[in-house]
Amino acid sequence: MKKVDLVIIGAGPAGIGAGVEAKLKNKELVILEKADEICQTFVKFYKDGKRVDKEYKGHDSTNRGHIPFEDGTKESSMQTFKDAIKNHNINIEFNSEVESVKKTNDGFLVATPKESYECKNIIVAIGRMGKPNKPDYKIPGSLSKVVNFNANSVGTNEKIIIIGGGNSAAEYAVDLSKNNSVTLCYRRDKFTRLNDINLKDIQDCANAGKITLKLGVDIESVEDENSKVKLNFTDKSSEVYDRVIYAIGGSTPVDFLQKCGIEVDDKGVPVFDENRQSNVKGIFVAGDIASKNGASIVVGLNDGVIINEFLSK
Repeated sequence: MKKVDLVIIGAGPAGIGAGVEAKLKNKELVILEKADEICQTFVKFYKDGKRVDKEYKGHDSTNRGHIPFEDGTKESSMQTFKDAIKNHNINIEFNSEVESVKKTNDGFLVATPKESYECKNIIVAIGRMGKPNKPDYKIPGSLSKVVNFNANSVGTNEKIIIIGGGNSAAEYAVDLSKNNSVTLCYRRDKFTRLNDINLKDIQDCANAGKITLKLGVDIESVEDENSKVKLNFTDKSSEVYDRVIYAIGGSTPVDFLQKCGIEVDDKGVPVFDENRQSNVKGIFVAGDIASKNGASIVVGLNDGVIINEFLSK
């Protein structure tokens, strides 16, 4: 059993940012990460070289934290957070998925397969992308290798369709169009969620014939056609692709939140106050998980500032 002031669950940008702010307030802490590396959203869902923007979806891009995060790439952003961990001597326990969170007289008992921790406060910063959203219709199991939820398996000269209307979908489309035939399909008739940079990039690629836009159309069903993907659309058209990439967001891990006793709304978003404290006194939420539509990295870093300033009062 180890005793610390603060347990942070999740070693993504928000969790690391909260850890840095806590160390600067002289808190003894540990970050628990179920994977074997930091920033799993970067690792699992970002293609090598993917741009990472400071400004995102109109969120406030003023960084009030002490990690010098700026526009960059997947690799430079990862290095920024690795440097912050090293420079502030942040203790991260990898391969430490939280099994239970129990209230005690003095705080909480947090158990992992490797160790248990007594702490006064907890920050849940596990993100939303640990579990990508999947469509409601059935996808044949035989297509598992060519129906993806990230771009990690893409080769060259493939006929690809990307499903989604957010920034990740747009960035996948622009990047993959350099070496592949790419269609971007979005169920609405225009993009409403893209930042200015991605909207311009998509429009430029579409105008240049590098990307085909299929807007105002959704998918009704998926079929296996000789190990390729046949999509049947709501406009009654059908087409066969080498690969489909779904970029339709992630879902809040409601089961874990409820395991902690945290109330969630009808969208699965935790209920919290202006200090990011949930209905359970002493348990806070930070980053993507505390947003209905996804938070920027800067918002996640600022959450760590808000929480630690409150804890230091």
